[in-house]
Amino acid sequence: MKILVTGGAGFIGSHLCEYLLGKGHEVICVDNYFTGSKKNIQHLLSNSNFKAIDHDIINPLFLEGKIDHIYNLACPASPIHYQVNKIRTIKACTVGMVNILGLAKAKKARILQASTSEVYGDPKIHPQHELYWGHVNCNGPRSCYDEGKRVAESLMMAYHWQNNIDTRIVRIFNTYGPRMAKNDGRVVSNFIVQALKGEPLTVYGKGKQTRSFCYVSDLVEGLYNVMNLEGFHDPINLGNPSEFTVIKLAKRIKKLTKSKSEIIFHPLPQDDPVKRKPDISLAKKLLCWEPKIELDEGLSHTIKHFKEML
Repeated sequence: MKILVTGGAGFIGSHLCEYLLGKGHEVICVDNYFTGSKKNIQHLLSNSNFKAIDHDIINPLFLEGKIDHIYNLACPASPIHYQVNKIRTIKACTVGMVNILGLAKAKKARILQASTSEVYGDPKIHPQHELYWGHVNCNGPRSCYDEGKRVAESLMMAYHWQNNIDTRIVRIFNTYGPRMAKNDGRVVSNFIVQALKGEPLTVYGKGKQTRSFCYVSDLVEGLYNVMNLEGFHDPINLGNPSEFTVIKLAKRIKKLTKSKSEIIFHPLPQDDPVKRKPDISLAKKLLCWEPKIELDEGLSHTIKHFKEML
């Protein structure tokens, strides 16, 4: 197949491009390199089945020839990055989404939208299942991303109902692994970089808030399985249901890095979710999918990546 991956030079996108090439597909990677990096795809450029295009999906994208599948991952995903320019983040989720859906319509391509667990906001139910409508502050500092992704899902369903576009929606929970940016502000990368540098590990609140961490190879396999699932268009959660407090994660990373860094505490940011854990019953039922990589194994691979980077 000929497959387009927007945001293909990003952390998850580059792993997805690599996976698709391994399956024998032809891959077109589109990225504007705001949060993605050319280093993430450098090793793929010599592959004759791989092509990289520097482009921002806020602007219309015109491609010649057939496109079979489109994975839309083009949007800053960490709070630090998506709050740099809130308007552009919203545009990526709205104008950009319309542009990519228009391309899918023109090419008669199946399209998968990389949505997020942030559509659930600071959830009032636990764990979070796909039928939960969420608890989101539409006026808060995170709303450009949270509400942007919710609108992107609405656009996907509208194009499916009105134009019969073959759509897929995946709600991605916390994902980590090699090629994460060291300055992305995510808790795993923050702790690892701080530990390796001997700096204090910054925990917000008392560290009792919970997160669930999915290793990137597990997530990419899940994305591929959703794309190739026939006849299902509703959202599907992908993530690891094993739940950890932030303070427990900090202590585990200290142990794995053999760091003597102290742990310090800062006030919680506004609208930071207290609990985050996916209900993946639907993914298990429809895809026979669940994560395989345990946290310590995944963290070891990620720590090795950051050691090489630093």
